[in-house]
Amino acid sequence: MNRRELLKSLSCGFGYLGLAGLAAQEASAAAVNPLAVRAPHFPAKAKRVIMLYMQGAPSQYETFDYNPELIAAAEKSKVMAPAFKFNACGQSGLRISELFPSLSKHADDLCLINSMTTDSPAHPTATIQLHTGTFTFVRPSMGAWVTYGLGSENQDLPGFITINPAGQGGTQNYGSAFLPASYQGTPYATRSGKLPNVANTVTGKDDQRKQIDLVQSMNSDFLHKAQTDPELEGVIQSYEMAFRMQSSVPGVLDIKSETEATRAMYGIGKPGVAGDFATQCLLARRMAEAGVRFIEVSHPGWDHHNNLRQRITQTTKEIDQPIAALMTDLKQRGLLQDTLVVWGGEFGRTTTGQDGDGRNHNNRGFTMWMAGGGIKGGMRFGETDAMTGSAVTNKVHMHDLHATILNQLGLDHTKLTYRYAGRDFRLTDVHGNVVKDIIA
Repeated sequence: MNRRELLKSLSCGFGYLGLAGLAAQEASAAAVNPLAVRAPHFPAKAKRVIMLYMQGAPSQYETFDYNPELIAAAEKSKVMAPAFKFNACGQSGLRISELFPSLSKHADDLCLINSMTTDSPAHPTATIQLHTGTFTFVRPSMGAWVTYGLGSENQDLPGFITINPAGQGGTQNYGSAFLPASYQGTPYATRSGKLPNVANTVTGKDDQRKQIDLVQSMNSDFLHKAQTDPELEGVIQSYEMAFRMQSSVPGVLDIKSETEATRAMYGIGKPGVAGDFATQCLLARRMAEAGVRFIEVSHPGWDHHNNLRQRITQTTKEIDQPIAALMTDLKQRGLLQDTLVVWGGEFGRTTTGQDGDGRNHNNRGFTMWMAGGGIKGGMRFGETDAMTGSAVTNKVHMHDLHATILNQLGLDHTKLTYRYAGRDFRLTDVHGNVVKDIIA
């Protein structure tokens, strides 16, 4: 039996995302630990990102885009007035929908970007562009780029975890494409309570440790003889990380260790609050605290073409308390200042209504918000036209958002590149400008 056959026969049981075989796919990148912490291009204001993805495209006019002109226009035209009242919140007086009584208490931490634009009004393509920067080709996801650029602060955990992934892009939303597979997102389903391929169902821990030690000693002998073998070095690192993960992952995922007061703050078990989403938000804090570099949590059900008043009341109720609790928790633990929180969907909704109680797709002007990580709080940036729904001042394209996220992490989006097929690729392709006006 040759070396490759032996490694294959012994690799069952330490298979986090096929880590045992990663080196075969990324020989050049495996010469060093692919998840080792790397220095940013310049001093960073954020160390990690928590992405709150609202699948289906929330209506900005019922959530975070205060547009009094829309109310006046609705009296004279076919546009639809906002269905809910906006209140002045915090010391900043930032206007937020009454549907967010808990989150509005954090108004002074929020930067509402009311002038977002993206290239497609279709869910599948817009979702992929939100996550990867483009929908015309298969590209690495934003989380993969971030982990590729900075590595991970915890070598016992994945650098990029997506909890209950949603959206019509599927695995492409958290994939690594042509980047080494080490940087792809690891999906975690709260209902199953398991990360894929972490638990070893083949051997006990002691026997597995002996097995790894045997394999690693053989690998070391081979490496000593070869002197340079990036593929083999990658295998050695992969085995050790996968083994460590089997011990560390269960602890991070065990929210039973949290106090009852903390669980209640997030709304876990509270009627009307989405239990899965509340759990996701608490897990996001635990993962951020543990050093995971990029965390995405998802909440589906925002495609409100009809019955908007009732449905958006329910969806906002499901997320309001958990997100407010996440903000409070991060702040209390001193994590918000270097954690960049990003909220939004793949696009927004139109000013015109559908049958008087719904809104259609709108990629020409919508809202996302950011908080923490060196972003100015208590401010609104940009605005949309009351008649057309298009962004009219301070337009922020999806490429600009990506450039700004990378900037807060200390990464120059024009320099974070990867050579593939004879070309240097990047998250923002050949576009994007950092939105400097929202940076503290």
